[in-house]
Amino acid sequence: MKGHIRERSPGHWAIVLDVGEVDPKTGKKKRKWHSFKGTKREAQKECSRLVTVLDQGLYVEPTKQTIAEFLDEWLGFIKPSVAPKTHERYAEICRKGLAPLIGNVILSKLKTDRIDAAFTTALTTPRVDHRKKREGEAPKPLPPLAPRTVHHYRRVLIKALGQAVTWERLSRNPAQATTPPKVERQKMLAYDVKQTASLLETLRSTRMFVPILLAVTCGLRRGEILALRWRHVELGDNLRRLSIVESAEQTKDGVRYKEPKSGRARTVALSASTVVELKAHRTRQAEEQLRLGLRPDAESFVVAQVDGLPLQPRSLTHEWVRVLSKTKLPRIRFHDLRHTHASQMLSAGVHPKVASERLGHSSIGITLDLYSHVMPGMQADAAEQVDAALQAAIEGERKTK
Repeated sequence: MKGHIRERSPGHWAIVLDVGEVDPKTGKKKRKWHSFKGTKREAQKECSRLVTVLDQGLYVEPTKQTIAEFLDEWLGFIKPSVAPKTHERYAEICRKGLAPLIGNVILSKLKTDRIDAAFTTALTTPRVDHRKKREGEAPKPLPPLAPRTVHHYRRVLIKALGQAVTWERLSRNPAQATTPPKVERQKMLAYDVKQTASLLETLRSTRMFVPILLAVTCGLRRGEILALRWRHVELGDNLRRLSIVESAEQTKDGVRYKEPKSGRARTVALSASTVVELKAHRTRQAEEQLRLGLRPDAESFVVAQVDGLPLQPRSLTHEWVRVLSKTKLPRIRFHDLRHTHASQMLSAGVHPKVASERLGHSSIGITLDLYSHVMPGMQADAAEQVDAALQAAIEGERKTK
């Protein structure tokens, strides 16, 4: 394989590669042309690189497709194979995040250093708030992107460019070698037992009581609470449990019901006090709906609007923020009520395997990784138990001698 360069104008070069094949129409050898901007020495180096790539069979035909155009094509390709919410998130990252940073770069010319530079800019440069302002009001600068956000950008870009490699539009994935931003673990917020009791008693008379109860006593996720139907609930004397078989997910097209996050159903045992509260709630809910001429049945939602229709996940979050603001408790997310249940379980000495199954984690490793900070007491107990066994063995050896 051979190649040479030709100067077109000062600083602009044509790199000509002899492919070796003969064009049957003209009888001449086929050639590939590349434009290059730089010094003569740089053009010679690029020519040598392209010849090597051709010899190794890694050559990719140059294209004028930009990163923004490719990302749009990729989003259309993956849409049938991912969840609607996942696709919405990918689209938001690609079109509002990656496209403004590197969208105008030609796909075939994208290099690792260009991506690293774009991410550095995102991490250090204040952004402009483009949201609609009042007439005459100047846009206010926003802080740079958080490392966690850029981390998500990088993860999606790696996935997208991996497809470009599969489609043979790139010889390698330039995002794979980028330097990931350092992401500090967010401090997990949770209520202690006293705060949890205060929360339940303060909001007992509101429609948020049952969602809060299910979160802090069962560790259910928001979507799992809103997808729970009475046929999933067993409140008998012998069986007191919930069956988590689906979860509500908010999308731009509305609410859809899908399998739980871990991908499999699970059962969650109920405490005696939780059973009492749920029985009372079912009675109140039935009376409320009967006054409207509705007849509740096993398909009715446990947490619903007055007319029995299901709540949207977004509405539950808004209501949580509203009612919490009227209390003196620390401001936490609704999802942190799930962390509250997990923290209190592990602090009470519940085995991590049991906690993992109750929370619906796909593995015990996730539970240990998330909540290891609340288990120092368990480690101390383990150390004392091992030491007690060891000391007993040593004492036995001494008596034998």
